Amino acid sequence: MYFFYFRCLFLLSVLVTSFNALAVSEWAKFDISNGHITLPVTINGIEGRAILDSGAQVNAINLSFINKHGFEFDKGRKINVKGVYGTETRRLFNNVEVNLFGADIELDELAGLRLGHHEVQILLGAGLLEKFIFQIDYPNSRLRIFERGSVDLASLGNIPMQIDRAKGQPIVKVSLNGQQDSWLVLDTGNSGGLFLKRSIATKFDWLEEFGSQSGVTIGANQLGVVDNFQLPEVKFGPYTLENVRVTVPAEGQKESVSGRGDVSFSKIKGKNIKGLLGYDVLKHFVLTIDYKAGNMHIGVPEDS
Repeated sequence: MYFFYFRCLFLLSVLVTSFNALAVSEWAKFDISNGHITLPVTINGIEGRAILDSGAQVNAINLSFINKHGFEFDKGRKINVKGVYGTETRRLFNNVEVNLFGADIELDELAGLRLGHHEVQILLGAGLLEKFIFQIDYPNSRLRIFERGSVDLASLGNIPMQIDRAKGQPIVKVSLNGQQDSWLVLDTGNSGGLFLKRSIATKFDWLEEFGSQSGVTIGANQLGVVDNFQLPEVKFGPYTLENVRVTVPAEGQKESVSGRGDVSFSKIKGKNIKGLLGYDVLKHFVLTIDYKAGNMHIGVPEDS
């Protein structure tokens, strides 16, 4: 477990009292599976789980779930889905009836992806997240949503954040070992700590200095060979974490650090994104995120 110390004098309680209580949902409990936030969901009468993934540009449905139950959903167009280690063409599915947060909703344009065990039915990305302000309490495994406009995160935010112009993904600026400030994708679907471009690690000789080890990891479409090491210090907003696990592609391994579910064909130039920030960092905090506007507050539970 990371040791971290607090430099933030602006407590979470100040943020919570700023909310309009009439515009907030009840807390919903979630589970963590391999670092992923999963919520109860029902599709066609079958109970299962949904993954909440801030790094995904598309919503998706699990092909293993479809095949297990022999469902036939309306088929849409095909798109190219870009993962960390490759790009593949995927079919979209429409008119999928889903019960989520106790409400019946119909989802369209769900990309057919392999999401592991068939109990995982869908992945929810930007298409859902941009509709609300989300508050994710990782230590207490719960989340709630606020109506847009019910809180001014532009003034309450305590970390540089924006939506990347080219990819449309939420990115935050963090300090890496006091040696470089970098923009990383805020990726609730990433079960690790940091996934960085190899060029950063070689620039500062981190692989040699901190004793890297080789391994294999799974992207949205393919496997990738990686090197792992622990970075002594990462500054995340007003907090500093120590001995953070970092993964970089092995030498010669092709990668894209823009996350999973990237279907952007935009030629607009965005930020120079250096990697992904995932669960092993986020698990200590309460995050309040305005995905659409690109603002975020980081706090700790009130009893911490």
